[in-house]
Amino acid sequence: MLLSVGILTVLIPRRVGHLVDQLVQGQLDQSVILQELGILLLMGIVIYFLRVGWRMQLFVASYQLGVHLRTELYKRLCLQGPDFFQQQRTGDLMALGTNDADAIELAAGEAMLAGFDGTMTLLMVLGMMLLGVDWRLTLIALLPFPFMAIAFKKITQEVHDASHQALTCFSQLNDQVQESIAGVRTVRALGLEARNATHFAALAEQAADASLRAQRWEAAYEPAVGLALTSAGFLTLSLGGYLVWHAQMSIGSLTSFTMYLGQLIWPMFAAGWVLSIIERGRAAWKRLGPILSLPLTIEDKGTITAAPQGRVEFDGVHFAYSEQAKAALQGVSLSLQQGQTVGLVGPTGAGKSTLIRLLLRQYTAAQGSIRWGQHQLDKYKLDNLRGHISWVAQEPFLFSASVSANIALGKPDATQADIEQAAQLASVHEDILRFPQGYDTPVGERGVTLSGGQRQRVAIARALLTNSPLLLLDDALSAVDTGTQTSILQHLRGARVGRSVLIVSHRLSAVADADHIVVLRDGKIIEQGSHAELVEQNGWYASQWRYQQLEESLDEL
Repeated sequence: MLLSVGILTVLIPRRVGHLVDQLVQGQLDQSVILQELGILLLMGIVIYFLRVGWRMQLFVASYQLGVHLRTELYKRLCLQGPDFFQQQRTGDLMALGTNDADAIELAAGEAMLAGFDGTMTLLMVLGMMLLGVDWRLTLIALLPFPFMAIAFKKITQEVHDASHQALTCFSQLNDQVQESIAGVRTVRALGLEARNATHFAALAEQAADASLRAQRWEAAYEPAVGLALTSAGFLTLSLGGYLVWHAQMSIGSLTSFTMYLGQLIWPMFAAGWVLSIIERGRAAWKRLGPILSLPLTIEDKGTITAAPQGRVEFDGVHFAYSEQAKAALQGVSLSLQQGQTVGLVGPTGAGKSTLIRLLLRQYTAAQGSIRWGQHQLDKYKLDNLRGHISWVAQEPFLFSASVSANIALGKPDATQADIEQAAQLASVHEDILRFPQGYDTPVGERGVTLSGGQRQRVAIARALLTNSPLLLLDDALSAVDTGTQTSILQHLRGARVGRSVLIVSHRLSAVADADHIVVLRDGKIIEQGSHAELVEQNGWYASQWRYQQLEESLDEL
């Protein structure tokens, strides 16, 4: 379609030139003139519809590219582990999926459209000017264009640098907005509104200045094109007038050449516009490309899609978060039988949450092995493994949806009765009924309308509803009182039949009824056994148990 547009476009001046020559020579009557005008009008209409058609085709492709880039970025982010997100900023990642993807999409659509159209039009017009009209006029008309090319090279480099800086400034601005909104309560509590506003204003000004610099350099394309075309027009008319005066060229040919020169306006302006858009796209790809090509922090090379069954076993597991850091786990070996409940306790920094993260395959052990049933964890497909684990973190994440939707997140087809039963097991049913809209009450972003204890209990209800064979509670009862904790644990005893449960807790009363208790300290197992056995050993567990019991009795007073 574009090729047809180009051919018809360069034929129009040719027909007009012949028409002018025939008019000058008096060789046309009214009927022929009307016929020629009708042909020109028809050619214009055909060009219009062809342009609409090929623009639609190309823009559809560029929009599909935008969707593809955003989808790939989203998939990549979902598969990355904690190490990746510790090195990235949320606002920057959001900017990659919005501004940067938009810039690449524009380069693939508008830039390719204008670039291909402009290049083809330029070549066809120059060919007609050189071979179909007069080579002397063509050569003299091209004299200013090398100077325009030199100017374009300088402008293009400046646009690239300014665009990259503008995208970076936008990311920093995005980060500031995201952090300020997420931490709005802390900002207000510490009275930091004015300081935050000043910092935001400074970032906004930097972003505006960077964008303005890019726009200034983009605007420089137009004067460069204008000067080149004006100079070419002056040279053409000077030489063309001389040739017509000396009868070396007809008026029709000069008219055709002038029309062709006018058709060069679009390719020249398109060149500046295309270079500007492409440089923005290149700057965006320099930021987005590396994120898409980064290797996954956890490789998913497993092939087993069957449901994991049997005991979970850690055998001599060593792990450190970095090569220089002290080992978080050192030679840890423990076993969780199917249907068994194991408590995991120890002082802060003992490695309890690290063990949970290794089990979830958020990290990979440096030494040792972790098995579930007959297979190593890395033999299972990652989504299959995690799909059979229910995990409740100390600070659970709730989505901006209703209470009911958050509980049913892992089981979208759950009935209302199933949801309410899970809420009762988590001792949050009565709280939900007191909400303005009951189970349909929106919880706000990150569950901001709920208390810490309510968020934890909603997350526990969500985990219980999925009925996965392995339940991990990572200090998930820290925000509830002892009475509510006792109620939840009593409900869990009935709900965990046939289900393996690993409970991590600083509060020893949460694990007192566990089948087996493991005490970690500095990444090593220092004690293990039942509650009664550990109390008799009179070690760390026994001293902490007596201290916490005394603390609870004083609280009751």
